[in-house]
Amino acid sequence: EEWRALERDNLSSLHQSYDWCAAWVAAFRRPLAMLRGSSGNRTAFILPVEIVASRGIRIAKFIGADHSNINTGLVSDAFAEDSGLLDSHKLAARLRTALAGKADLLLLQNIPLEWRSRRNMLAGLPMVQNQNHAYQLPLLDTFQETLQQLNAKSRRKKFRAQSRRLEAIGGFDYIAPEASSEQHELLDMFFRLKSARFASLGLPDVFADAPTKAFLHGLIDKRNGDDFGLEMRALRLKGDYEGRIAALSGISRKGDHVICQFGAIDEDLIADASPGEFLFWQMISSLHGKGVALFDFGLGDQTYKRSWAP
Repeated sequence: EEWRALERDNLSSLHQSYDWCAAWVAAFRRPLAMLRGSSGNRTAFILPVEIVASRGIRIAKFIGADHSNINTGLVSDAFAEDSGLLDSHKLAARLRTALAGKADLLLLQNIPLEWRSRRNMLAGLPMVQNQNHAYQLPLLDTFQETLQQLNAKSRRKKFRAQSRRLEAIGGFDYIAPEASSEQHELLDMFFRLKSARFASLGLPDVFADAPTKAFLHGLIDKRNGDDFGLEMRALRLKGDYEGRIAALSGISRKGDHVICQFGAIDEDLIADASPGEFLFWQMISSLHGKGVALFDFGLGDQTYKRSWAP
């Protein structure tokens, strides 16, 4: 109940929400440690971590850290306001004491030192800046206003060219299936396309293991009002390629924050039309008017992220 209460804060990360963590734990079954800080008789913060063994060392990490783009921990409003006064040396000592006998190292990844004008309570701990930055696009009142933050003229020109290319082969449908079964089918398709892509580049497939697949499938069925653990969106072709999926993406939502978790394209289909880029246009435009303030492309410096994120 305390966890659920703290996660209602709009500025707490989806990746520390109870449902996200529960889906991961159900798939991986690693030892857990719930670090709870109190102020008087009230819960001030919760840091949900799992213990991962690596080369003889027990490392405490945020639950599901290897597949999360942003981690904030869970902090009460009152404690968040005063966290700038926190003595980081005392905090570190308390965390060490709490984890004694359970972990040798506490390694908390992908923490923004400041997130949407709020300083993170962990910002004073010893840290190394991530070599990757994250990219976000603020969503304004209308899609046209959102585009004005970017090079709107060239982006519209590119969109028209992509539209003509797609119409020339028979058109397309932008789909976000409501049926759970269709969502799971699209996720399995993503695994196949991404596996082929990684193989072509000679890279390891980070989605290949059974627990990771089970975790992501588990997220599809985690919904709470407008919030959802994972929802698949896709570009389905008509005409010459009737029913074929040219591009797909998985997004998550908590409050007014939407995170793009991953994406893939079928490289055997209309690659010259940049279907992945076209899908982003469809997704971002469709989220306007639905209470979303930020579309997050996550960690990693890629050209398409720079083109969308100011």
